Parts: sequence; structure tokens; C-alpha cells
Amino acid sequence: MKTSRYLIFIALIFCGCSSAPQNDNLAADKIALEKTKAAFVTAFAHSDVKALVALHHPDIVKYFGGSNVVTGRAELAKGLTAMFRTSKMELIQNQVESTAFNGNTIIETCIFAFRATPVNGGKSTIGRGRSMTVFVRYKDSPYGWVSIREMAQAAPDDQK
Repeated sequence: MKTSRYLIFIALIFCGCSSAPQNDNLAADKIALEKTKAAFVTAFAHSDVKALVALHHPDIVKYFGGSNVVTGRAELAKGLTAMFRTSKMELIQNQVESTAFNGNTIIETCIFAFRATPVNGGKSTIGRGRSMTVFVRYKDSPYGWVSIREMAQAAPDDQK
């Protein structure tokens, strides 16, 4: 169960973005957001907690269902540090369902899947889910955008 929470936690970070142009700054906003998401991927690949925390707003709240809620950067860093002590995470699916750009806010939903491999060499597990992430423009972000609210739930069954 702990692995599933970690998978959902990570997946919220990796949702992609796409949208038709809506204003003069949209192209630049999309490029900046793509750079932000690429930085998430790189930071996860290197288990870089400091870089990941910098990509979240100081008031980040992540909802994983029930009472499983992560609030603030300190709690986020604590959870990431614990996760990276035991697991290596690999994004294996990221299907954007919808993206809405609205001024200084972006809301996105996606279907995700992660492979969690224990650092001790144990058997990998795969977790899937659906997430909604709210990004906001933030002056102290490396690329201009940070995650401020995230929610995750079970993914729908695969359609064949």
C-alpha cells in the first residue's frame, strides 16, 4: 500500500500539458511549463529532493484520498526523502486528458503509471492512477510555474 501512495504522489508531478492557443503568451507559457515538467523528470531520475521541492509552491497541498494529505514543502521533502531511500521511480505512462490555461493558472488531468523498483533489488511494482494538478505562476520557480494543488484517484480500467 505504501508503494501505491508513492506512485500516486510521483504521478501527480508528471502530468503533461497541451492546449490550443488562447492568448499571446500561451506559447511561452507552454514552453515554460514543459521545461518545468522536464525538470521534474530529471529530478526524479536523480532522486533530487531539493530540486523537486523547488518545483512546488510553498503552500503545496497534495490529496491522495481519505486522510492521506501532504501539506507544505517541509512535509513534501520528508515524504520524498523517505520514498527515495527505498524506491527508484520510473514514469511509464503519462496520457494527458485535458489542460486548461487561465492566466496565471493551469489545470490538468492525466492518466499515469509508474514502475517502483526497490533500491535493494527487489521486484518492481506498477501503479496507475488519474491525477489533477493545478500549476500557478511563481516568481521563485526555476521556470516560472509550480504545482500548488494536486489530487489523485484510481485510474479507469484499460480499454482494449
